[in-house]
Amino acid sequence: MAELRWNPLLKDWVMVASHRQNRPQMPKDWCPFCPGSGKVPEEYEVLKYDNDFPALMENPPEPDKVGSNFNQEKQGTGIGNPEENSGTGVYKTDRAYGKCEVILYSPKHTVTLPELSVGHIRKLVDLWCERYIQLSKDEKIKFIFKFENRGEEVGVTMPHPHGQIYAYSKMPLKIKTELESCKEYYEKNNECLICRMNKEEEEFKKRIVVENASFVAYLPFFTDYPYGMFIVSKNHKSAMIHFTDEEKNDFADILKKVTGTFDALFNKKFPYMMCIHQAPVNSPEYGNYDDYYHFHVEFYTPLRSENKIKYYASSEMGAWAACNPRAVEECAEELREAYKRYLKNCK
Repeated sequence: MAELRWNPLLKDWVMVASHRQNRPQMPKDWCPFCPGSGKVPEEYEVLKYDNDFPALMENPPEPDKVGSNFNQEKQGTGIGNPEENSGTGVYKTDRAYGKCEVILYSPKHTVTLPELSVGHIRKLVDLWCERYIQLSKDEKIKFIFKFENRGEEVGVTMPHPHGQIYAYSKMPLKIKTELESCKEYYEKNNECLICRMNKEEEEFKKRIVVENASFVAYLPFFTDYPYGMFIVSKNHKSAMIHFTDEEKNDFADILKKVTGTFDALFNKKFPYMMCIHQAPVNSPEYGNYDDYYHFHVEFYTPLRSENKIKYYASSEMGAWAACNPRAVEECAEELREAYKRYLKNCK
């Protein structure tokens, strides 16, 4: 089964991908992403690999007839609103249209993002841009989400360094909320909301951890994860493809420094979820998002101390009432000290 199901309570789509349960357990002495596996080229630096078990597909099957009270002949015809897949019940389904890709960072099986050179990470940035451009050519795609899960604490079972890209045919609820908030602020204040956040963080200074000429990394005032850093472009850019050559180099540089800082914090490979937020595509209903939306990277970090997990438990999941168990400014100071150690170890 692979389909989308409409949640009428949240007005959001849920991906149902039961076929992913059939993913094989990889042998410990074999990796499909390593040269010699027969699955990837014998030589590569960074690589796009189509996911073998995608949640979203370019040729998805028709949804199953399980408890959805509407005309099956019409399902799959609408890409946007559930009303387009009209029916008599509140339960709607649609085809799981989209694309899922794996982005391989390196042919080396154990190297991680902070261990790569800035020049190598720049190749990764270029590949991200290339995929954004290519995927956006499909007019049914609305949002292209680049992300990385790192560490067993966030469920990673494949240690080979990689991230992923999901190209959605429906706007994810969190991105939709961000877009609407940024658009509303821009219309009221004639200013980008995230540009304003940058200014206030630069003025306060105590939550900033790392910066270079083009980017600033800080724990935002409102972060709900103790070490939930943001990387934000200093210039107003809505998407990575709009970066200058210098900005792309600086983005590679700050990615290495931020992830290296995380590893220096507790002197071990630090688990995280890295989520790249940038402008949607093929979405005129959101107006001129290049004016009001601003490129940034959000890190969700499951550790609240060296050996303690920050769980997203009932309040967070059930009520969306986030709670940070640590003082944001104290954690920022810990990260600044970790950054100093990182720089010292780089010499």
